[in-house]
Amino acid sequence: MSTELSLLLASVVLGLIELLATGVAASAQLGIAYTAGPRDEERPLGPIGGRIRRAFANFMESFPFFAALVLAGAVLGRSNGWTVWGAHLYFWARLFYWPLYVLGVPMLRSLVWGVSLVGIVLLLVGVA
Repeated sequence: MSTELSLLLASVVLGLIELLATGVAASAQLGIAYTAGPRDEERPLGPIGGRIRRAFANFMESFPFFAALVLAGAVLGRSNGWTVWGAHLYFWARLFYWPLYVLGVPMLRSLVWGVSLVGIVLLLVGVA
C-alpha cells in the first residue's frame, strides 16, 4: 500500500474517532434519552461539546478533497514527492488540529488548519 493510501486509511480512523467523540460529548451533555431520540428540537452543546462538534464538521469539510486526490493519484499511478508530502501534511495537521480546537487554542489552530490545506494543494499539484 502506498504512503498516500496508508495516510488516507489513517485519516478515516481519525475521522471515526472524531465522530465517536462527537456522539459521546453530545450524550454526556444532553443525555442519552435525547441523543437516542428523534432530536426534533435542536439543543445547543456547551463550549467543549460544541468545539468537538465543530472540529469534526471542519474535518468533514476538508476530508472529501483529501480522499478524492489520494484516490485519483492511486488510480492514475501518480505517487511522488508532492503527493507523499501533501498526504503527510494533511494527516498530521488534522491530527493536531482536533485537540487544538477542542482546547480553544487560537491562532495556532488556524495555522495548523492552513498546513492541512497546503497538504491538499500539494496533492493536487502532484496528481495533476
